[in-house]
Amino acid sequence: MSKTKKKKDYHEEHVDESWLVPYADLLTLLLALFIVLYAMSSVDQKKFADLTEVFNKEFQGGTSIFDNPSSILVNKEEIDSYNENNNKEEQTEKDYSDELTTQQLTEKSKQKDETELISVQRKLNVYIKAHNLQDKLVTSLTNEGLLVTFRDNILFTSGSAEISDKDKELVSEISNLLIINPSRHIIISGHTDNIPIKNAQYNSNWELSVSRAVNFMKVLLENDKLNPSNFSAKGYGEYNPIAKNTTEKGREKNRRVEILIQSGN
Repeated sequence: MSKTKKKKDYHEEHVDESWLVPYADLLTLLLALFIVLYAMSSVDQKKFADLTEVFNKEFQGGTSIFDNPSSILVNKEEIDSYNENNNKEEQTEKDYSDELTTQQLTEKSKQKDETELISVQRKLNVYIKAHNLQDKLVTSLTNEGLLVTFRDNILFTSGSAEISDKDKELVSEISNLLIINPSRHIIISGHTDNIPIKNAQYNSNWELSVSRAVNFMKVLLENDKLNPSNFSAKGYGEYNPIAKNTTEKGREKNRRVEILIQSGN
């Protein structure tokens, strides 16, 4: 009787605990699954590959959660850190992409604007050549836009700002070439040489240059297809020369009226 009781007590003290191993592995897999699901909420293919590598290293190490209970916590911290860094990289890439797109749009707009100005320049050059005005009118593209230069001796007599009827026909024809769609701002500017002027009408070259620019603009705006709100006039007098005033040829170049068709950008 006593032997049977002792044998029974012996078995009760040594319960088989082998079931803990698969149970621990099951818990590890479940926890890993939840972490993967959490991470995949903002994961792309690259991120998923990185996570797979992390878990492969963990499981191939041959340890369970009970052997190293802090391992999953460490991996979660690594994942959170990776997510944060990856989000920063994605934001940086997005900012760069937006900046690149803006630059591309700006460059495309500039190219379109330049193409339109070149088209207007070609029309003007065709007109100038057809009327043998190469020594009187000159066109050039600048950073500010398309510049059309009139030598003053084609429009004005010395010391005068009045345009003759014959020259008004020329200005009127030029006005038709300034009808642009979309419309642009156009600046008319008057310029003189440095020879002082003082007569009954004008006390300075400044006044003369302003009057020439305004009178020239008035003739242009007789064309009702042009919008006056797009036009303005300036007078520079002798203070914006394009040649030296020490020679007659240089002074002739400085006496001029300019049309600036401004760039759209």
